[in-house]
Amino acid sequence: MLHESLWQRNQDLADQFLVHPFVHGLGDGTLDRDVFRRYVAQDAFFLRAFAKAYALAMAKCDDFPHVQEFHDLIAGVLSELTLHADYSASLDINLHDVEPLPATSTYTNFLISVAWHDSLAEIVAAMVPCLRLYAYIGMALKPSLRPGNPYQGWIETYSSDEFLQLCSKLETLLDQIGSDVASVHNAYRYALQCELDFFSAPLADRS
Repeated sequence: MLHESLWQRNQDLADQFLVHPFVHGLGDGTLDRDVFRRYVAQDAFFLRAFAKAYALAMAKCDDFPHVQEFHDLIAGVLSELTLHADYSASLDINLHDVEPLPATSTYTNFLISVAWHDSLAEIVAAMVPCLRLYAYIGMALKPSLRPGNPYQGWIETYSSDEFLQLCSKLETLLDQIGSDVASVHNAYRYALQCELDFFSAPLADRS
């Protein structure tokens, strides 16, 4: 399967997340609250761009079943944004006035550019790493989740059957429409690198 091959070939990047201080802080509950607040704001900004990329991909579909798949995937993003709205209330975050950090802008600009200008296969290849990575992190953190962890909701969301199904849906699309070519591989790897920078940015920013 193409999605399995791409994940395996980029395992060097994926493994960096499991030792990343942001992910470690989520897992043991020690992540600074202000860091998480910055992350939530940036992630909400990112998810709006992600939904637009899905919509642009859907517009390029000639196969109606694929249109339905993208419709379901957009619904998944809207569900995530609902979670962020809950965070905004509890953490006092204004999600309607988010100034994107450079890492966020780089990532969202990349996704929108690919969605506008590249093939459907390249769009999906650029979007799969986000879902696969979050599922990977969620599943890795879930076994050691302790009661009282303030980030329990995050971990449970991204290790849930519902999220894993969305991930599998997008990976299946990639297998159906993609091929093992350089442009697909490059889009996939660059997206993973953007994710690594995205997770690091809230730790570095002190504004």
